[in-house]
Amino acid sequence: MKYVSKFFFIAIGLVFIFSACNKVKDLPFYSNGKAPVLSSSATAIAASQADSMVNVVTFSWSDPKYATDLKTVKFIIEIDSAGSNFSNPDRRTITDQLGASYTARDINNILLGYGLSLGVPHTLDVRVVSSYANNNEQYNSNVVNIMVTPYGDSSVLTTSATSVVCELNTASSNSVDFAWSKSFNGYAGTVTYTLQYDSAGKNFVTPTEIAIGASLYSKSFTQGDINETALNVKIAGGSSGTVEYRIKSTTALGATVYSNPVLVTIQSYLPLLRFYLPGGYQGATGNGNDWDPATAPEFIRDLRPDALNDLYYIYIYLPAGSQFKVTQGRSWDVNYGGSGGTLSSGGGNLSVATDGVYRITISRKTLKYDIREGRMGFVGGATGAGWNPPNVFPSYAMGAPALNLFVGITDLAADGWKLIDNNQWNSGGYGVDNSFSYGSTGSSGSTMELNGANFPNITTAGKYRVIWDGRNVDNIKYEMSPATEMRVVGDGMDGVNAWDPGTSPQMTYMGSGKWQATLTLIAGKDIKFLAGNAWGAFDYEDNSGGSTATGTPRKIKWEGGNNFKTPATTGTYTIILDENNQVVTITP
Repeated sequence: MKYVSKFFFIAIGLVFIFSACNKVKDLPFYSNGKAPVLSSSATAIAASQADSMVNVVTFSWSDPKYATDLKTVKFIIEIDSAGSNFSNPDRRTITDQLGASYTARDINNILLGYGLSLGVPHTLDVRVVSSYANNNEQYNSNVVNIMVTPYGDSSVLTTSATSVVCELNTASSNSVDFAWSKSFNGYAGTVTYTLQYDSAGKNFVTPTEIAIGASLYSKSFTQGDINETALNVKIAGGSSGTVEYRIKSTTALGATVYSNPVLVTIQSYLPLLRFYLPGGYQGATGNGNDWDPATAPEFIRDLRPDALNDLYYIYIYLPAGSQFKVTQGRSWDVNYGGSGGTLSSGGGNLSVATDGVYRITISRKTLKYDIREGRMGFVGGATGAGWNPPNVFPSYAMGAPALNLFVGITDLAADGWKLIDNNQWNSGGYGVDNSFSYGSTGSSGSTMELNGANFPNITTAGKYRVIWDGRNVDNIKYEMSPATEMRVVGDGMDGVNAWDPGTSPQMTYMGSGKWQATLTLIAGKDIKFLAGNAWGAFDYEDNSGGSTATGTPRKIKWEGGNNFKTPATTGTYTIILDENNQVVTITP
């Protein structure tokens, strides 16, 4: 019985197997596709920029005969440099078509992407890869070779002006705007732009370059900027000449093209010149290294139009017997010495016999110089001197604590006033021996004008602190604040609330910029000086590096800094704050 069952099940299985085989034979038969055959309409392409948007080659291929409609078939055109075995191809996907065209720019950008040299023929390999839409059953076509010469797709440069006049007094005004179109349109990499310029007609053999950067298509020049390009191509200041400009465009892989050139005729000017005072006095006075133009103090430029690039001056302390010269720029290339008030190129050393503060003035055009006492004082209806310069010195003089710096305290009435450095008014000319007076139409902190307008009239009579500050030779300015009181504040005074301006002791004004107070100071603490009874008033900080010495003047400053240190021993001390000389002395 068991054997019967076994043969029965075997027989049933064979029936199912034969039945299944018959069903496979009943399914429809789908044949495999075949590799497409690729052809090209051109084997060599030598296009130009003018052909950028023109179709220069069409690739066609045969139907791979997949068993579905052509709309579901995908074709990928692969283009790579010859011999690369399509390791890094440019790809374009096509559906429902048996061909595609490329413009000159399309092909050119493929070549640029491989970093191939412009103007040199290069061979490209092209093939088509066919497949179903899901990438199944891929076939590679035959490889077609085309010879292509890449061209330069350069910018077009334009300028807002072809002739400009540049002047020193309007150097910051806009002069010329350059604009250019994009280079290598369609290129996927970075393109860097550089503006080149050279003398007209030199064909940019040795151009000067101005870096622009990537993705920037314009550059504006002030009169000062465009004047510099003229000077750099040897157009002398004060003369006229023509400069040629163009745009250099460079791809990330080094392909470089140049725009059309544009010409600009430029009336140039002599730029700002700077003069310095190197000498044997430098090291001893904290003005750099002896006879070193690179560290020498700079002259102040007279910015009046008729004196610009001509008249220069400096207020400086010089020890007895100091010798010095004048240099144009921070080198010895152009230097002047002289004697008897006349400068000469490469001449002998200038000198002073006695120590003191001097005003040294030079004229670049006349080659004259003047050395005289350097001083500054108050003049005008608001001052005790009135509008009479002979009354200024010494009663209304300011102190001269540093290079190009004067500080003074005086009583000012409700009237006009100026500062002056001589006992007579200037003659109105531009000679090196002229008097200099200073004023400003602006409030405290404003730039001063040489031999110009008065300072704003005083509206409230009282004692005022005035600072003539030429330490920044590019902007001589003045500071002004009430000088009705000076307090010692801090935590270093016995019996005084710490850091409380309102209850801190007031100093007594002794005249000539000096304030005095006698106090018990606590050792190892801090103090400072405040010209008011609340924070925010003008104040002085330490400029001595934290000295605790007694009986020795310590330098002070008002631009912010550390507190003064009290002496090492607690005791009673007399404090003298000398604003004219910018020092404080603490004496037991």
